[in-house]
Amino acid sequence: MTLLSPDRTPRLAPARMPAADIVRVGGVGLRTRPLRAFLSALGIAIGIAAMIAVVGISSSSRAELDRTLAALGTNLLTVSPGRTLFGGDAQLPLEAVAMIKRIGPVTRATATGQLAGNVYRTDRIPVAETGGIAVRAAQLSLLETVGIEVASGTWLNEATARYPAVVLGATAAERLGLSAAGPDVQVWLGGRWFTVAGILAPAPLAPELDSSALIGWEVAASHLGFDGHPTTVYTRAEANQVEAVRAVLGATANPEAPNEVDVSRPSDALAAAQATDETFTALLLGLGAVALLVGGVGVANTMVISVLERRAEIGLRRSLGATRGQIRTQFLSESLLLSALGGTGGVLLGILVTAGYALSQDWPAVVPAWATLGGVVATLVIGGLAGLYPAIRASRLAPTEALATG
Repeated sequence: MTLLSPDRTPRLAPARMPAADIVRVGGVGLRTRPLRAFLSALGIAIGIAAMIAVVGISSSSRAELDRTLAALGTNLLTVSPGRTLFGGDAQLPLEAVAMIKRIGPVTRATATGQLAGNVYRTDRIPVAETGGIAVRAAQLSLLETVGIEVASGTWLNEATARYPAVVLGATAAERLGLSAAGPDVQVWLGGRWFTVAGILAPAPLAPELDSSALIGWEVAASHLGFDGHPTTVYTRAEANQVEAVRAVLGATANPEAPNEVDVSRPSDALAAAQATDETFTALLLGLGAVALLVGGVGVANTMVISVLERRAEIGLRRSLGATRGQIRTQFLSESLLLSALGGTGGVLLGILVTAGYALSQDWPAVVPAWATLGGVVATLVIGGLAGLYPAIRASRLAPTEALATG
């Protein structure tokens, strides 16, 4: 295409650079200074990897929570005695479980009763050293109601519930140094030996059972003086009637004093823990954003130095007919390539960190698509902003000035 200059003399219009040529010219600075380019890209990669890993680990934790709740259900409610009007400890009636079972939408109900007593591996330990293990009487339907599995041995049955047999929670067994149950494994409980019939797997919806030693309702009454009053009632309700059941549980469990009954939903505690994790995630995302900003400053610094070092190249290209726009495009594309390399590496590194951590925790590895796409877009935006000033500065250099100072 031919243009006319102000004095009407014909001159050729500058040729447009194809996209492939722009990328190739933009990569010249990266190839000639690979170490500097690597270190600048590393700053971007660290920031993006931190953000991807934080989002990925948080999403994996949330997916594990969803999987846990899907397996255990969100329809479990617990009933426990609260406080009396005078500040004393309240007590649930003996008939609390039977009365709760009469509620229409209730599908299961069972109970435990806390006892006074300690659990040891030997009878030589002073009573004052409790070991942090609670002793609870348990009804036989506890496992199927709460949703707990037996890791070793067996659960209590009609026979063992009448004799000195105990089932340990996961944490209680760990504290006692036991990894398996058996007829020859015994613990000292309440002043006599009990055979360890089983060890439970962790109970996410009932963590109090993890640090408990569970014995039969009958043996608790005959050997440890248990009065039969439940201290925790676990209730399963129909999924679409949970709130309705929750509203009447207190009055049903203790009609004479419904205000002395505490009703809770264990899945709400897990959700609250997840909300706390999300707050911590937001803090870590902020730190990742700061690291990304520092990486962007590093890219800007690299590009400014590149312009200063390549004045002769800029002057020569301008003398050969390169326009200011083409010079700007060259340095801007170089900055974008540098950021894109760092961003891509950071995304891959963040995915690897997420997958490794999730695997170590036995979680499903989840990295949201918006996080990976957003990471790449963020690096391109930062690369564009970081390279804009150096690109404009390079395009404003006059050919003679650039050649003279280069």
